[in-house]
Amino acid sequence: MLTARIEKLKDFFFDKGHHGVRRTPESLGLDTLCKKYAAEGIPAQLRAALLFEAMTSAEKPVIFDGEQIVATRTITRVPSYFTEEEWAALKAHHYLHENGMLSNISPNFSDAIAEGLEQRKKRFTERMLTADEEGKLFLESAVRSIGALQDLIGKYEVCAWEKGDVVLAETLGRIRFDGASNFREALQLLRFIHFGLWESGCYHNTLGRFDQYMWPYYKADIDSGRLTKEEAYELLLSFFLACNKDSDLYPGMQQGDNGQSLVLGGRDASGKMLFNELSSLCLDASYDLNLIDPKINLRVDRNTPLEVYKQGARLTKRGLGFPQYDNDDVVVPGLERLGYAPEDANDYVVAACWEFIIPGKAMDIVNIGALSFAGLVSRSVDELGSFENFEDYYAHIDGMIKDECRRIAAGYKNLYIAPAPLYSVMMDGTLERARDITLGAKYNNFGIHGTGIATAVDSLAAIRKYVFEEKSLSVKELQAALDANFEGYDALWKKLRFEAPKMGNDDDGTDELAARLLASFDEGLSGLRNERGGIFRAGTGTAMYYIFHAVHLKATPDGRKAGEVIPANYSPSMYTRHKGPVSVIKSFSKGDLGRSINGGPLTIELDDTLFRNEENLEKLAMLIRSYVQLGGHQLQLNTLNKETLLDAKAHPEKHRNLIVRVWGWSGYFVELDECYQNHIIDRIKFTM
Repeated sequence: MLTARIEKLKDFFFDKGHHGVRRTPESLGLDTLCKKYAAEGIPAQLRAALLFEAMTSAEKPVIFDGEQIVATRTITRVPSYFTEEEWAALKAHHYLHENGMLSNISPNFSDAIAEGLEQRKKRFTERMLTADEEGKLFLESAVRSIGALQDLIGKYEVCAWEKGDVVLAETLGRIRFDGASNFREALQLLRFIHFGLWESGCYHNTLGRFDQYMWPYYKADIDSGRLTKEEAYELLLSFFLACNKDSDLYPGMQQGDNGQSLVLGGRDASGKMLFNELSSLCLDASYDLNLIDPKINLRVDRNTPLEVYKQGARLTKRGLGFPQYDNDDVVVPGLERLGYAPEDANDYVVAACWEFIIPGKAMDIVNIGALSFAGLVSRSVDELGSFENFEDYYAHIDGMIKDECRRIAAGYKNLYIAPAPLYSVMMDGTLERARDITLGAKYNNFGIHGTGIATAVDSLAAIRKYVFEEKSLSVKELQAALDANFEGYDALWKKLRFEAPKMGNDDDGTDELAARLLASFDEGLSGLRNERGGIFRAGTGTAMYYIFHAVHLKATPDGRKAGEVIPANYSPSMYTRHKGPVSVIKSFSKGDLGRSINGGPLTIELDDTLFRNEENLEKLAMLIRSYVQLGGHQLQLNTLNKETLLDAKAHPEKHRNLIVRVWGWSGYFVELDECYQNHIIDRIKFTM
């Protein structure tokens, strides 16, 4: 339950009452600093620190009535410390990932919160004595960034004293310098560090294993009697609420695509289950707040108690589109197979959407590109007449996938990521190396998504059955029908679309094709190295590529027409008839999904009629557990009602808080672009 204080704050933020304090960087003269830096020839490392200093100095401390965990963005955008001309020069000579800034990694919050900012600043200052010139520049930038964050906390401390909030003021005064000594201090310091990462221009900043690094502070306060469980829960709600204040200012494809994900549960290297009382409270907090942030990932395995799944299913019933379930039985050995140390693999978290990363130790770029399974199979139809049997034809597909892997990998050369000194302060090894985290870390791997796998599987299954086995469909007729977008081939279109084998119906022969495609993908990337010495990881996620790759995709042999969408993530095709969710989870848990360890969940849309009684909620929990026990690697569920979604398109003002899962994140339906809205409406399928 929400307290009156939290309910009032939630309504205030949801109604955008806090937007009244916002100012643009242009109004503060921050947008022209890049020209000053360029004219003075200031190195990029130092520019990052100087801009962060300017941003935090210009921030106006705002504490709203009832807030217990504070820090509010008053500047609407983080300007660049490069001029447009400098960006153009960088793009001419380098590969820039997305907007060129650091994103989508996970800091070591645990050590930073425990150690505190002043001690960390002292260690970085001392390291200057033995660093080379490049190292000194980085360390100076890091020290200045820490100092700027401390100054911001100091401004909030003064504001708290002025408001007469003694507890908040004393909390801020301690965390400005020292590590956290209690739950409130840990939450408040985390809020400022996380706030600072966004304010420094980095984005998709995850929250990592929140229930693990916060647990010691929570437990000590509860055990000592310093906090009651109810008081601790209100502080937790305050922190979760704070994550929603500024999320519309964070870069992303859409509002909600902001990377504010956290991970709960899992096991340690000894096999001990780590789901604890705080883990449970986090699930309760998401349920009670009913907001899009933070997105929750739940680490589970074949021995996770059903009660944990039931608590997750309760959130699914709420319609938030999370938790996303991550199977330790598949993920941990999968990461170890790729060279991650066992202790690191056991500590994995999830990036902005679903990709598996190591907090504090990885500079992996997990969404650097994508391979289109559907596109490759579509192209292969032009050469279909060259093959006498399906196995020879699949060998050709296998070769196409491996060629495409090499082509994709070769495209990422001379990578440049703008320096991020504050983020570097929160990562392991940067102090010892005296180098910015953007230059590399313990793990420097690249992740490649794989899109349209069900479209590809269904196409291959149809070709195998009708062209090679039954020989009821000639290659020329198929090619002609696809070229005509099935115009004049209505009978064939219906046969391919509604009668041909489909992935998702628990047919071993069809599902085996998915395993083969993923094996070809993994083999195609195996042995390839990026310029940082890292590997390439295959994945079953799609990110936004499921929209991009469908745009120019001609009609496909599964009966999909040109212009029709392909599924998001590791999911059944959009236009096929399935027996239900049980057959789908069976199909999508076959094969060795540990070979697709960049991540990418099976995504299932459930009609909200599923949740009419408690018995069905338990059935859903059992379904989720079954997917994990069958060997599925990742699962996300979306609870939807088609009539509600259609009404929300027509009357958005009536559905401002309608939340949906889009691909790896949840957002407000009425704020999505129409192409994403339509895709979500089309995905509604199952009842139980």
